[in-house]
Amino acid sequence: MTDVALPKKAATVALVKCGSYEYAEVKEAVAKGLELIGGAASLVEPGQKILLKPNLLTAEPPEKCVTTHPAVFKAVAQALMKNGPKLVYGDSPALGSTEKAARKAGIMSVAEELGIELADFKKGGEVIFVSGIQNKKFVIAQGVLDCDGMVSLPKFKTHGLTMLTGAIKNQFGCIPGVLKGEFHVKLPRLEDFARMLVDLNCLLRPRLFVMDAVMAMEGNGPRGGNPRHMGVLLFSTDPVALDATAGRLVGVCPDEVPTLKYGQESGLGVWKSEVIEIVGDSLAELRVEGFVRGKKATSFEGGSQRLRNFVVPRPRIKAEECIQCGICREMCPLKPSAVDWMKDNKSMPPVYNYNRCIRCYCCQELCPEGAIEIYTPWPGRLLAPLRPRH
Repeated sequence: MTDVALPKKAATVALVKCGSYEYAEVKEAVAKGLELIGGAASLVEPGQKILLKPNLLTAEPPEKCVTTHPAVFKAVAQALMKNGPKLVYGDSPALGSTEKAARKAGIMSVAEELGIELADFKKGGEVIFVSGIQNKKFVIAQGVLDCDGMVSLPKFKTHGLTMLTGAIKNQFGCIPGVLKGEFHVKLPRLEDFARMLVDLNCLLRPRLFVMDAVMAMEGNGPRGGNPRHMGVLLFSTDPVALDATAGRLVGVCPDEVPTLKYGQESGLGVWKSEVIEIVGDSLAELRVEGFVRGKKATSFEGGSQRLRNFVVPRPRIKAEECIQCGICREMCPLKPSAVDWMKDNKSMPPVYNYNRCIRCYCCQELCPEGAIEIYTPWPGRLLAPLRPRH
């Protein structure tokens, strides 16, 4: 009988239990995770300028689980600093300033304690990326361009458009300010938006990804969902393998997430379990049952706009939870907005013009009250099983 050769492992993902954000526990978990993937010395060198890129979606306190926890930021920073690099940090929030988001998230106070400067995420420079499969040009925050390398610190959450937000999606914050919204307008199809995120990661190539999933977010993420204890930190140099493994922990098949499909096709990383080596703690032991997934966004090719309105998932305001803040209108990347006040009556929830709405879900993503849900009309629910999976 001929032995069947097993496939060579192409990526390593370290899973390390971490039950709380008590700093001693987080510090120990980070040290273990870095050792499992080769040590910090293999990733940074003395004198190099390294950017720490947390998820700072918007200004929310750590307990909301919207942003990377400051204990994770601190533990990774201190572990890297032992090897002599100059660390800076930053992100371009979807709403508000970097300073306000970092201060509210508790990241700024840690950075000041450790002497880590805030990088410039307001200005940007154009970068030509000839190797991009779909996107050949990006404007990247100056703070990213000024560095020798990046360490990405994503928060694990559900996401209205991409289903999950983790290692790959975290780099979208390297595009400054309102320019992020322009990508939603130019690339309204989920598949094209996913390809853009993959091209962006192929350009930036962070050296390390440390995912904060001690407390994750389930449900109506990435801002309005519910905190969910997972008790794990994930480490890898491969963002595709990392996101695929995080998805498996909560019952999401990688072939449902388009960034993973295109990430493997582009050479960014791998998602198939047989070529991912899991080290540290057991994936089976850390699996989370009953994790509330976000609604899966879909594209619908062909047909009239009216037909698409009956099939494609759309944002919907829950009137009883809406506080009429107007952020949904403000965050719509279309001009004029696809959401507006009802005859200038701000005492009523805004209303959507679904003939204009491109289903980017930016409004749902940034609603401070979680008052916007992604709703699939019944014809779309009937057709969903017939759509091809990614």
